Amino acid sequence: MKKLPLSFACWDYDRTRALADGTVRPDGIDLTYLSLPVEETFFRMMRSREFDASEMSLSSYTASLNAAEPPFIAIPVFPSRFFRHSCIFVSAKSGIRRPEDLKGKRVGVPEYQMTAPVWIRGILSDEYGVKVTDYEHLSGGEEEPGRIDKLKVDLPPSIKVRPIGETQTLASMIASGEIDAMVTARAPSTFHKQPDAVKRLFPDYVAAEKDYYRRTKIFPIMHTVVIRRDIYEKHPWVAQSLYKALNASKAKAMEMYSQTAAMAAMLPWLVAHLEEARREMGEDWWPYGLEPNRHVLDTFLRYHHEQGLSKQRRTPEQLFARETLESFKV
Repeated sequence: MKKLPLSFACWDYDRTRALADGTVRPDGIDLTYLSLPVEETFFRMMRSREFDASEMSLSSYTASLNAAEPPFIAIPVFPSRFFRHSCIFVSAKSGIRRPEDLKGKRVGVPEYQMTAPVWIRGILSDEYGVKVTDYEHLSGGEEEPGRIDKLKVDLPPSIKVRPIGETQTLASMIASGEIDAMVTARAPSTFHKQPDAVKRLFPDYVAAEKDYYRRTKIFPIMHTVVIRRDIYEKHPWVAQSLYKALNASKAKAMEMYSQTAAMAAMLPWLVAHLEEARREMGEDWWPYGLEPNRHVLDTFLRYHHEQGLSKQRRTPEQLFARETLESFKV
Protein backbone atom coordinates (compact mmCIF):
# COMPACT_ATOMS: atom_id res chain seq x y z
CA MET A 1 0.00 0.00 0.00
CA LYS A 2 1.37 3.42 -0.96
CA LYS A 3 2.24 5.65 1.99
CA LEU A 4 0.97 9.21 2.35
CA PRO A 5 3.73 11.77 1.62
CA LEU A 6 3.81 14.28 4.46
CA SER A 7 6.12 17.22 5.20
CA PHE A 8 6.93 18.00 8.82
CA ALA A 9 8.89 21.10 9.90
CA CYS A 10 10.50 21.01 13.33
CA TRP A 11 13.75 21.98 14.97
CA ASP A 12 16.54 19.45 15.60
CA TYR A 13 15.53 18.18 19.05
CA ASP A 14 16.88 15.08 20.76
CA ARG A 15 13.24 14.03 21.30
CA THR A 16 12.42 14.19 17.58
CA ARG A 17 15.74 12.99 16.15
CA ALA A 18 14.60 9.39 15.67
CA LEU A 19 11.80 10.72 13.50
CA ALA A 20 14.24 12.89 11.54
CA ASP A 21 16.74 10.11 10.85
CA GLY A 22 14.14 7.47 10.08
CA THR A 23 14.78 5.27 13.12
CA VAL A 24 11.10 5.80 13.93
CA ARG A 25 8.64 5.85 11.01
CA PRO A 26 5.01 6.92 11.44
CA ASP A 27 2.46 4.32 10.37
CA GLY A 28 1.31 4.85 6.77
CA ILE A 29 3.35 8.03 6.26
CA ASP A 30 6.35 8.79 4.05
CA LEU A 31 7.72 11.64 6.15
CA THR A 32 9.92 14.48 4.92
CA TYR A 33 11.45 16.04 8.04
CA LEU A 34 12.54 19.67 7.55
CA SER A 35 14.88 20.76 10.34
CA LEU A 36 14.33 24.53 10.60
CA PRO A 37 14.79 27.23 13.26
CA VAL A 38 11.58 27.69 15.20
CA GLU A 39 11.03 31.29 14.08
CA GLU A 40 11.22 30.26 10.43
CA THR A 41 8.91 27.29 10.93
CA PHE A 42 6.29 29.36 12.74
CA PHE A 43 6.41 32.23 10.27
CA ARG A 44 6.13 30.02 7.19
CA MET A 45 3.42 27.81 8.62
CA MET A 46 1.31 30.59 10.10
CA ARG A 47 1.60 32.96 7.13
CA SER A 48 1.67 30.57 4.17
CA ARG A 49 0.65 27.08 5.41
CA GLU A 50 3.76 25.70 3.70
CA PHE A 51 3.98 22.39 5.55
CA ASP A 52 1.54 19.52 6.07
CA ALA A 53 2.45 19.43 9.76
CA SER A 54 4.84 21.37 11.95
CA GLU A 55 6.01 22.41 15.35
CA MET A 56 4.00 25.47 16.39
CA SER A 57 3.97 28.10 19.12
CA LEU A 58 1.28 27.07 21.61
CA SER A 59 0.06 30.67 21.79
CA SER A 60 -0.07 31.20 18.02
CA TYR A 61 -1.96 27.95 17.60
CA THR A 62 -4.44 28.83 20.35
CA ALA A 63 -4.97 32.29 18.85
CA SER A 64 -5.56 30.71 15.42
CA LEU A 65 -8.61 28.96 16.89
CA ASN A 66 -10.32 32.37 17.00
CA ALA A 67 -10.79 32.16 13.21
CA ALA A 68 -14.15 31.18 11.76
CA GLU A 69 -12.34 28.32 10.01
CA PRO A 70 -9.26 27.43 12.08
CA PRO A 71 -6.41 26.37 9.78
CA PHE A 72 -4.79 23.79 12.08
CA ILE A 73 -5.50 21.01 14.54
CA ALA A 74 -2.96 20.07 17.21
CA ILE A 75 -1.86 16.80 18.76
CA PRO A 76 -0.77 16.69 22.45
CA VAL A 77 2.97 16.60 21.76
CA PHE A 78 5.17 19.32 23.23
CA PRO A 79 8.63 19.50 21.67
CA SER A 80 9.58 22.63 23.62
CA ARG A 81 9.17 23.40 27.31
CA PHE A 82 11.05 26.11 29.20
CA PHE A 83 11.02 27.75 32.61
CA ARG A 84 10.95 31.47 31.85
CA HIS A 85 12.14 33.35 34.94
CA SER A 86 15.50 33.66 33.16
CA CYS A 87 13.88 35.50 30.25
CA ILE A 88 12.91 38.76 31.96
CA PHE A 89 15.57 41.39 31.31
CA VAL A 90 15.80 44.90 32.74
CA SER A 91 17.70 48.01 31.80
CA ALA A 92 20.23 49.11 34.42
CA LYS A 93 18.80 52.61 33.95
CA SER A 94 15.25 51.55 34.84
CA GLY A 95 15.63 51.24 38.60
CA ILE A 96 13.77 47.90 38.47
CA ARG A 97 14.92 45.59 41.25
CA ARG A 98 11.90 43.36 41.83
CA PRO A 99 8.89 42.25 39.75
CA GLU A 100 6.56 44.78 41.34
CA ASP A 101 8.76 47.59 39.97
CA LEU A 102 7.53 46.75 36.45
CA LYS A 103 4.27 48.58 37.11
CA GLY A 104 4.03 51.69 34.98
CA LYS A 105 7.10 50.76 32.94
CA ARG A 106 7.77 50.23 29.21
CA VAL A 107 8.30 46.53 28.51
CA GLY A 108 9.56 45.30 25.16
CA VAL A 109 8.33 42.11 23.52
CA PRO A 110 9.13 40.78 20.02
CA GLU A 111 5.48 39.81 19.47
CA TYR A 112 2.76 40.25 22.07
CA GLN A 113 1.20 36.88 21.24
CA MET A 114 4.43 34.82 21.62
CA THR A 115 4.14 31.90 24.02
CA ALA A 116 7.10 32.81 26.25
CA PRO A 117 5.73 36.30 27.07
CA VAL A 118 2.26 34.82 27.70
CA TRP A 119 3.77 32.59 30.39
CA ILE A 120 5.92 35.40 31.79
CA ARG A 121 2.99 37.82 32.02
CA GLY A 122 0.88 35.12 33.67
CA ILE A 123 3.57 34.32 36.22
CA LEU A 124 4.07 38.01 36.98
CA SER A 125 0.33 38.33 37.56
CA ASP A 126 -0.20 35.18 39.63
CA GLU A 127 3.00 35.31 41.66
CA TYR A 128 3.68 39.04 42.07
CA GLY A 129 0.40 40.86 41.41
CA VAL A 130 1.73 42.61 38.28
CA LYS A 131 -1.19 42.56 35.84
CA VAL A 132 -0.94 42.68 32.06
CA THR A 133 -2.63 46.11 32.18
CA ASP A 134 -0.09 47.53 34.66
CA TYR A 135 2.58 48.39 32.08
CA GLU A 136 2.99 49.35 28.42
CA HIS A 137 4.04 46.73 25.85
CA LEU A 138 6.34 47.78 22.97
CA SER A 139 6.66 45.25 20.15
CA GLY A 140 9.19 44.87 17.36
CA GLY A 141 12.36 43.18 16.19
CA GLU A 142 14.70 42.01 18.92
CA GLU A 143 17.89 42.09 16.83
CA GLU A 144 16.65 43.22 13.41
CA PRO A 145 14.30 46.14 12.73
CA GLY A 146 11.04 45.65 10.89
CA ARG A 147 9.83 42.40 12.44
CA ILE A 148 6.36 41.46 11.14
CA ASP A 149 3.82 39.81 13.42
CA LYS A 150 3.01 36.25 12.36
CA LEU A 151 -0.54 36.69 13.59
CA LYS A 152 -2.65 39.79 14.00
CA VAL A 153 -4.54 39.95 17.29
CA ASP A 154 -7.46 42.13 18.39
CA LEU A 155 -6.78 43.18 21.98
CA PRO A 156 -9.03 45.02 24.46
CA PRO A 157 -8.21 48.73 24.90
CA SER A 158 -7.10 48.15 28.49
CA ILE A 159 -3.98 46.38 27.17
CA LYS A 160 -1.55 48.94 25.77
CA VAL A 161 0.60 47.64 22.90
CA ARG A 162 2.44 49.82 20.40
CA PRO A 163 5.18 49.13 17.84
CA ILE A 164 8.70 50.47 18.14
CA GLY A 165 10.19 52.55 15.34
CA GLU A 166 11.00 51.06 11.94
CA THR A 167 14.75 51.35 12.52
CA GLN A 168 14.78 50.42 16.20
CA THR A 169 15.54 47.10 17.88
CA LEU A 170 14.55 45.97 21.35
CA ALA A 171 18.08 44.79 22.15
CA SER A 172 19.53 48.25 21.66
CA MET A 173 16.60 50.00 23.32
CA ILE A 174 16.92 48.10 26.58
CA ALA A 175 20.63 48.84 26.73
CA SER A 176 20.06 52.57 26.15
CA GLY A 177 17.14 52.75 28.59
CA GLU A 178 14.55 53.59 25.91
CA ILE A 179 12.60 50.64 27.27
CA ASP A 180 12.76 49.59 30.91
CA ALA A 181 12.47 45.84 30.54
CA MET A 182 12.05 43.08 28.01
CA VAL A 183 10.35 39.67 27.97
CA THR A 184 11.53 37.31 25.25
CA ALA A 185 12.39 33.74 24.35
CA ARG A 186 15.97 34.67 23.38
CA ALA A 187 18.42 36.66 25.49
CA PRO A 188 19.08 40.00 23.76
CA SER A 189 22.58 40.35 22.33
CA THR A 190 23.20 43.38 24.55
CA PHE A 191 22.81 41.18 27.65
CA HIS A 192 26.11 39.54 26.66
CA LYS A 193 27.78 42.50 24.94
CA GLN A 194 26.81 45.18 27.50
CA PRO A 195 26.41 43.32 30.80
CA ASP A 196 26.54 46.53 32.82
CA ALA A 197 23.55 47.90 30.88
CA VAL A 198 21.25 44.85 30.69
CA LYS A 199 20.52 42.58 33.64
CA ARG A 200 18.25 39.67 34.49
CA LEU A 201 15.35 40.47 36.81
CA PHE A 202 16.02 37.12 38.51
CA PRO A 203 19.83 36.72 38.67
CA ASP A 204 19.47 33.38 40.48
CA TYR A 205 16.79 32.19 38.11
CA VAL A 206 17.42 28.47 38.64
CA ALA A 207 16.46 28.75 42.30
CA ALA A 208 13.39 30.82 41.40
CA GLU A 209 12.30 28.30 38.76
CA LYS A 210 12.79 25.30 41.05
CA ASP A 211 10.74 27.00 43.76
CA TYR A 212 8.05 27.83 41.20
CA TYR A 213 7.86 24.22 40.03
CA ARG A 214 7.76 22.78 43.54
CA ARG A 215 4.81 25.03 44.42
CA THR A 216 2.86 24.89 41.14
CA LYS A 217 3.97 21.65 39.42
CA ILE A 218 4.08 23.66 36.18
CA PHE A 219 6.83 23.06 33.62
CA PRO A 220 5.69 25.60 31.00
CA ILE A 221 4.80 24.26 27.55
CA MET A 222 6.08 26.43 24.71
CA HIS A 223 5.32 24.52 21.50
CA THR A 224 2.92 21.89 20.28
CA VAL A 225 2.61 20.04 16.95
CA VAL A 226 -0.09 20.99 14.41
CA ILE A 227 -1.49 19.42 11.27
CA ARG A 228 -3.07 21.47 8.52
CA ARG A 229 -6.79 21.01 8.97
CA ASP A 230 -7.39 20.16 5.32
CA ILE A 231 -4.92 17.26 5.65
CA TYR A 232 -6.51 16.12 8.92
CA GLU A 233 -10.05 16.24 7.56
CA LYS A 234 -9.07 14.16 4.54
CA HIS A 235 -6.87 11.73 6.51
CA PRO A 236 -7.92 11.80 10.20
CA TRP A 237 -5.71 8.77 10.97
CA VAL A 238 -2.65 10.98 10.47
CA ALA A 239 -3.14 12.57 13.92
CA GLN A 240 -2.78 9.28 15.78
CA SER A 241 0.03 8.08 13.51
CA LEU A 242 2.13 11.19 14.15
CA TYR A 243 1.27 11.14 17.86
CA LYS A 244 2.47 7.54 18.23
CA ALA A 245 5.64 8.21 16.25
CA LEU A 246 6.54 11.32 18.24
CA ASN A 247 6.02 9.42 21.49
CA ALA A 248 8.28 6.65 20.21
CA SER A 249 10.93 9.16 19.20
CA LYS A 250 10.86 10.77 22.64
CA ALA A 251 11.21 7.33 24.25
CA LYS A 252 14.39 6.81 22.20
CA ALA A 253 15.83 10.02 23.63
CA MET A 254 14.91 9.06 27.19
CA GLU A 255 16.54 5.67 26.66
CA MET A 256 19.71 7.36 25.37
CA TYR A 257 19.99 9.49 28.50
CA SER A 258 19.58 6.41 30.69
CA GLN A 259 22.88 5.04 29.36
CA THR A 260 25.48 6.31 31.80
CA ALA A 261 28.54 4.37 30.62
CA ALA A 262 29.14 7.17 28.11
CA MET A 263 27.46 10.57 28.11
CA ALA A 264 24.97 11.42 25.36
CA ALA A 265 25.60 15.17 25.56
CA MET A 266 28.65 17.37 26.21
CA LEU A 267 27.63 18.26 29.76
CA PRO A 268 30.19 17.26 32.40
CA TRP A 269 27.57 16.61 35.10
CA LEU A 270 24.89 15.21 32.81
CA VAL A 271 24.24 12.22 35.09
CA ALA A 272 23.75 14.53 38.06
CA HIS A 273 21.35 16.69 36.03
CA LEU A 274 19.32 13.61 35.09
CA GLU A 275 19.18 12.40 38.67
CA GLU A 276 18.05 15.83 39.82
CA ALA A 277 15.35 16.02 37.14
CA ARG A 278 13.96 12.64 38.21
CA ARG A 279 14.15 13.57 41.87
CA GLU A 280 12.36 16.90 41.36
CA MET A 281 9.94 16.02 38.55
CA GLY A 282 9.56 12.24 38.34
CA GLU A 283 10.63 9.64 35.80
CA ASP A 284 8.88 11.34 32.87
CA TRP A 285 9.67 15.00 33.37
CA TRP A 286 8.66 15.83 29.77
CA PRO A 287 5.26 14.17 29.35
CA TYR A 288 3.15 14.11 26.20
CA GLY A 289 -0.61 13.55 26.17
CA LEU A 290 -3.52 15.52 27.56
CA GLU A 291 -3.99 14.18 31.08
CA PRO A 292 -0.40 14.53 32.38
CA ASN A 293 -0.44 18.13 31.11
CA ARG A 294 -4.00 19.17 31.94
CA HIS A 295 -3.01 21.52 34.79
CA VAL A 296 -0.26 23.19 32.74
CA LEU A 297 -2.48 23.60 29.68
CA ASP A 298 -5.43 24.91 31.68
CA THR A 299 -3.20 27.50 33.35
CA PHE A 300 -1.85 28.60 29.98
CA LEU A 301 -5.36 28.88 28.50
CA ARG A 302 -6.42 31.04 31.45
CA TYR A 303 -3.45 33.34 30.82
CA HIS A 304 -4.20 33.44 27.08
CA HIS A 305 -7.77 34.56 27.75
CA GLU A 306 -6.84 37.04 30.50
CA GLN A 307 -4.31 38.67 28.17
CA GLY A 308 -6.87 39.25 25.42
CA LEU A 309 -5.55 36.60 23.03
CA SER A 310 -8.46 34.14 23.18
CA LYS A 311 -12.01 35.23 22.50
CA GLN A 312 -13.27 32.52 24.83
CA ARG A 313 -11.88 30.63 27.82
CA ARG A 314 -10.95 27.34 26.18
CA THR A 315 -10.49 23.93 27.76
CA PRO A 316 -7.49 21.67 27.05
CA GLU A 317 -9.71 19.20 25.17
CA GLN A 318 -10.60 21.89 22.62
CA LEU A 319 -6.98 22.11 21.45
CA PHE A 320 -6.38 18.60 20.17
CA ALA A 321 -7.54 16.05 17.61
CA ARG A 322 -10.07 13.83 19.37
CA GLU A 323 -8.34 10.69 18.06
CA THR A 324 -5.32 11.46 20.27
CA LEU A 325 -7.31 11.85 23.51
CA GLU A 326 -8.04 8.16 24.02
CA SER A 327 -6.36 4.86 23.24
CA PHE A 328 -7.32 1.22 22.88
CA LYS A 329 -6.75 -1.29 25.67
CA VAL A 330 -6.19 -5.02 25.41
